[in-house]
Amino acid sequence: MENKIFDTETKILHNGLKVITIKRNTQITSIHIGINVGSVIEKARNRGVSHFIEHMLYKGTKNRNNEELNDALEKRGGEYNAYTDYTCTVYGITALSEELEPSLEILSDMIINSTFPEEEIEKERGVILAEIRTSRDDIEDYSFNKINEIAFNKSALRYDILGEEKTVKRLNRQQLVEFYNRYYVPNNCNITIVSPYEHEEVLELVNKYFSLWQYGKLEKEKIITEDNIEIKKTTYKENIEQSTIIYAFTFHGFSKLEELALKILNHKFGESANSILFRELREEKGLAYDVYSQLDMTSHVKTLYIYTAVGADSIEEALSTIDSCIAKIKNREIDFNEETVNLMKKVLKTAVAATLEDSTDLGNYVLHQSLEEESIYEFVEDMKNLEIIKMQHIYDVANKVFSKPAIHILTSRSS
Repeated sequence: MENKIFDTETKILHNGLKVITIKRNTQITSIHIGINVGSVIEKARNRGVSHFIEHMLYKGTKNRNNEELNDALEKRGGEYNAYTDYTCTVYGITALSEELEPSLEILSDMIINSTFPEEEIEKERGVILAEIRTSRDDIEDYSFNKINEIAFNKSALRYDILGEEKTVKRLNRQQLVEFYNRYYVPNNCNITIVSPYEHEEVLELVNKYFSLWQYGKLEKEKIITEDNIEIKKTTYKENIEQSTIIYAFTFHGFSKLEELALKILNHKFGESANSILFRELREEKGLAYDVYSQLDMTSHVKTLYIYTAVGADSIEEALSTIDSCIAKIKNREIDFNEETVNLMKKVLKTAVAATLEDSTDLGNYVLHQSLEEESIYEFVEDMKNLEIIKMQHIYDVANKVFSKPAIHILTSRSS
């Protein structure tokens, strides 16, 4: 793959706003705006504030009330969405290419001119509290929240991105506005725009709607990066049919080559539909329907999880099976040969091709690479480095990662 797979230009406006335009032959435009702030910088007094603000940006601006704003978004005829992560908050619209300018205008109004009406804050507080309670009712969400709670001591990863019920109940308009004014500044923002238009045309529109946004003094918060605690804990929850098991591992300080080897390991171990965990837990022993591993390589996060749901009477056998799979890899009883690496090449190429084909996925990928200050062509380097990866690299990272896990078991008291 060549290092100019898509036609892109990057510009930084006078106010510090970073704009990445991507030109491709499409009838679709996709805009992603990422504010470089998320739950990892929140404190005990304001857990959930990033997520609360994400909701409030749809509730009214200096130019539109709640109804007018949502009507304007709906009239674009496409999709609009937002999400809050550990390290960023993202707003996006995907619509027909002729909707580029009105979409930029609406998003700029939301990002720059939100007013946080008091009555809307109270309504949305109820919505967010319902979201938190719904997450508690979902045993998978609940289990991931519990593993993070026990796996970390100081890191903000131990708290739900949605926030804590007690802090969401207490957050007031002044706290929301102060946080918004502090972090929603152009020099803390990246925009990616995928469209069929020339780079200069798109940049001119961005300037039209974002150039008056004033540069802000920004002091970066110190983010606590923490390795997981080695611990095993059981939590009991009434009236659940399935018990869950989650392992958590961290891998801070890995080189790019090690992270690539870990991607290969994760795919073979638990990510693919024919993974080692899937074959052992589901196909061979019939213990579980859901079983997977999940990798997050975001800065300050760097986590690998193993998740499965089993009957209460199968917990010990499932734990033993997972431990056995890990031991077999660490002891080199499972062969990560050239065929495995070649398969990973196909997996990466397929993922890249799928991303390039979809304007929304492409814009979101480029945005996150930019927010992480990584190359948007990192996958090209990955392809080159796959030629370097050998079995030894995979066994080395397995021994580094699969050590001292945090393990959480959720089951019913009646079991």
